[in-house]
Amino acid sequence: MTFVLTNDDGIDAPGLQALSQAIDGKGIIVAPLHHHSGCSHQVTTTRSIAVHKHNESRYAVDGTPADCTRLALTQLVPDASYVLSGINAGGNLGSDTYISGTVAAVREAAMLGVPGIAVSHYIKRGLAIDWDMAAKQAARVLDKLLPQSIERGNFWNVNFPHLAPGSPEPDLIFCPLCRQPLPVAYEQDGDNFRYSGDYSQRKRDPQSDVDVCFSGNIAITLIRL
Repeated sequence: MTFVLTNDDGIDAPGLQALSQAIDGKGIIVAPLHHHSGCSHQVTTTRSIAVHKHNESRYAVDGTPADCTRLALTQLVPDASYVLSGINAGGNLGSDTYISGTVAAVREAAMLGVPGIAVSHYIKRGLAIDWDMAAKQAARVLDKLLPQSIERGNFWNVNFPHLAPGSPEPDLIFCPLCRQPLPVAYEQDGDNFRYSGDYSQRKRDPQSDVDVCFSGNIAITLIRL
């Protein structure tokens, strides 16, 4: 397979390095020059997009994650057989998938007829991500998913739990997207409002991706366009 690797945290993000590590550095990186977390499926059509070629397997794109996928599959790596996005620093569960640039990158791939896997890592406050462990978990997931055939227009969304050191290895659990909304709460200061929702306290459908991930296992969800 020819892999394209991208993300929404930027080309220098440790999660992208971990994802590359999971496939032994065999992918071609086409990733945003800058951080684009939460940009959803934004694309650039009203200005030129600069592409900085570092070498034959690394391109930094002055655009969004969806731009990266578009350019990769139509211009830079037209023979790509799979798009991998992540590993995002933060969960992309349930309704997050509509906000996430990480997920948008593989959604764009699915629109163009190429399968993809978005990989994210939930963060518990006060805990740092062990990126070496994340790379090992990503390798487990890829070993499970890549041999599976996937219908055109579908893609995978994967979320790792945030476990304390020494925790048992998490199970891989196939599950649906949670349909509950994100916490919608704001603090008001005069005419200004600042979001104050607590992600860890979000509602969750039983056995959904939020429930699985928050319970300490790896949530794997098949999403259809």
